Amino acid sequence: MIFGYKKLYLDGNLVDASNNKQFEVICPGNEKVTATIAWASKEDTELALTSAQSGFESWSVLPLQERLDWIDKLRNKIIENSDLLRTSILHEMGKTWEGSEEDLTSIINSLQYYSEEIKKRTDTPIPDKEGTHQHYIKSQPLGVVVAFLAYNFPLLNLGFKLGPALAAGCSIILKPSEFSPLSAYLIGEMAAEINFPKGVINVLCGDVHEVGIPLCESTIPKLITMIGSTETAQKLIEQSTKTSIKRFSMECGGNAPFIVFPDADLEAAVNLGAALKTGNTGQICVAPNRYFIHESIIDDFIAGMTKKFENTSIGFGRENKPDMGPLANKQSVTKMESILQQADNQGAELITGGQSIDRPGYYFQPTILKINDQHAEILQTEVFGPIAMIVPFSTKEEVIKLANNTHAGLASYVFSKDEATLAYFSDKLEFGEVQLNGVKYDIYLPHGGVKNSGIGVDCSTFALDDYLIRKRVSKALPVT
Repeated sequence: MIFGYKKLYLDGNLVDASNNKQFEVICPGNEKVTATIAWASKEDTELALTSAQSGFESWSVLPLQERLDWIDKLRNKIIENSDLLRTSILHEMGKTWEGSEEDLTSIINSLQYYSEEIKKRTDTPIPDKEGTHQHYIKSQPLGVVVAFLAYNFPLLNLGFKLGPALAAGCSIILKPSEFSPLSAYLIGEMAAEINFPKGVINVLCGDVHEVGIPLCESTIPKLITMIGSTETAQKLIEQSTKTSIKRFSMECGGNAPFIVFPDADLEAAVNLGAALKTGNTGQICVAPNRYFIHESIIDDFIAGMTKKFENTSIGFGRENKPDMGPLANKQSVTKMESILQQADNQGAELITGGQSIDRPGYYFQPTILKINDQHAEILQTEVFGPIAMIVPFSTKEEVIKLANNTHAGLASYVFSKDEATLAYFSDKLEFGEVQLNGVKYDIYLPHGGVKNSGIGVDCSTFALDDYLIRKRVSKALPVT
């Protein structure tokens, strides 16, 4: 066991669970226990809530520069422990060493970006039509935030919530996934080490009935934010609205179309299409799910993707430098096997891959399925793994209907050299993000979906709006 035992971080202290329960964190690269964590009880959850409320009351009135100084101290501590954090992600998620860098830089960049962005938030005047009053909008911290985090990007997901919450003046309760809680617990240790103000950050993980539901049903949180599946978001919203009106900011699952026309740069499309499926082992909410390839080039596209997939080295460890690691858990391997069986039942053609790998760990081959039925039910499933489903199309009118035929609406991709085609799809695609001839993500670019892919956004200045109250102040002017 590499990382030993990690405690909860509640009310500024590192503590054992009140019931002394612990939980084993399994490394998906070798199925060995890499750490144990304190497994929170309902009593611990109540402490997190009350301490977060107390933390908010002090943090929200702290002068802005003092808040930013504390955020900078935490950021510096994270930078100081970069190697430790990247190693923890490698062992809790099975990421490649190169893949762990995105997690680390994301939390560092988020803390810096929102510290700068919050300073731009000033009172906004509203002209009075009659000239009898003076009006302005002021922004104030919302309150206690509860953040439920997905397992696929442990520190990136955490950073996308922690940065705007702290900068806005909110306190936060971080509930990481049980599949990758280690790095979040390490952030708790670092906050404790620098004596970060009590109650402002709290970190715990535990059972749904001991932690998840009590966090949602409490009247203390003012914002429930999440990165995860649509089904989880629906449950959280249902549980949260039973007791009080809360805000929601949720980035949910996707079903991204990847559309390639005959005039596209085929090599660029193949390279990106393959990279987005093998990167993080396909466990990316914006990874292409349905590859719609024009019938005139589909054979060439499949050949290119097949070569990429078959040349992908698969493994685990910093020294081995694999191109792709394992899936995060055994359940994900079972899901890949189920998708293949369903696809086979619906007439799909297996091009390459299609098997788990017989070694310790949760490995699965990069897989290509050619889906000959454009309306196959399997196309409604978010894969969240290294399976590419490739579908032929003939016209742009046909493919826009196919692409939009999903309840999800997060990311989408189009490859063409024709500006009219790109403009058409920018307008017609029912997705929160449209990527043309490439891909770009950064902390200053809004990331969010439509339809069942979420509420609100992560990243960009727009994310701050979820953590702030907009208060209208009107003052009558003296009568002259």
